Amino acid sequence: MPRNPYDVLGVKKDATEADIQKAFRNMAKKLHPDLNPGDKKAEEKFKEISVANDILGDDKKRARFDRGEIDATGQEMRGNPFARGGPRPGQGGPQGGFGFQDMGDIFESMFSNARGAKAGRGPFGGSGSNRGEDESFRFDIGFLEAVNGAKRRVSLPSGKSLDVSIPAGMTSGQTIRLKGQGAPGFNGGPAGDLLIEVKVAEHPTFKRQGRDIHADLPVALSQAVLGAKVDVPTISGSVTLTVPKGSNTGSTLRLRGKGVPASKTEAAGDQYVTIKIMLPSTPDADLETWARNWAEKHPSETSE
Repeated sequence: MPRNPYDVLGVKKDATEADIQKAFRNMAKKLHPDLNPGDKKAEEKFKEISVANDILGDDKKRARFDRGEIDATGQEMRGNPFARGGPRPGQGGPQGGFGFQDMGDIFESMFSNARGAKAGRGPFGGSGSNRGEDESFRFDIGFLEAVNGAKRRVSLPSGKSLDVSIPAGMTSGQTIRLKGQGAPGFNGGPAGDLLIEVKVAEHPTFKRQGRDIHADLPVALSQAVLGAKVDVPTISGSVTLTVPKGSNTGSTLRLRGKGVPASKTEAAGDQYVTIKIMLPSTPDADLETWARNWAEKHPSETSE
């Protein structure tokens, strides 16, 4: 007696369309007659999963099976008042009721899947070929690699190594697609793609907000009071910046175009530098004397 198609494909009754297709593809790759020449047992199992997929892969047939209107081979159930004149046992198809004359009929049924597959293209393509599955991979990249772009040699779990170009401006969670670098195709079909999801590491100096870069700039008290020219790190190298006289902690200076480089659709970002006044790390007698004298002359500046 033919088995329940849900059991044949190893899926639950509430399985989604994607679940059914995935189960069928995985089993078909192992049981396909081309991979098991002369193996009658594998051929029979392949017929069985093909029939199950023909029923569950068609929304209408699946609904009719669930209502008990057709059996596990797609035949009308005896006594079904909604019978549509489908073939009866003995009226076509090999003994056992599969309804397929040969492997060509199996493929024809697969390719005419009622879920919208185009003529000549089904789960394994019109000629029995099948595109390889996409494969996913994740790897970490440095902050500067992500914002500036870079090339990295990546070792995949399979042991294969690839040179990967990282586009400038990538953020964590974005994906690089490498066409044809996924799982190999079946029976002459094209290979799938490799999808590389990146995770961007944090940087000790720079923070990113959109396409802008933010960084703190430590300056000495004398530089803040008197003004100075100082070297400032950016994602593309050090530049000279003028600190205005009387700058205070929290003051922000802007470096135009020093953020994430421009892309085809977006302009380059800017870098924002926040001044932080740094006192000497060890006590300085001269500074303490100056501060006392200054505080005595400017009491309003030191009172709460």
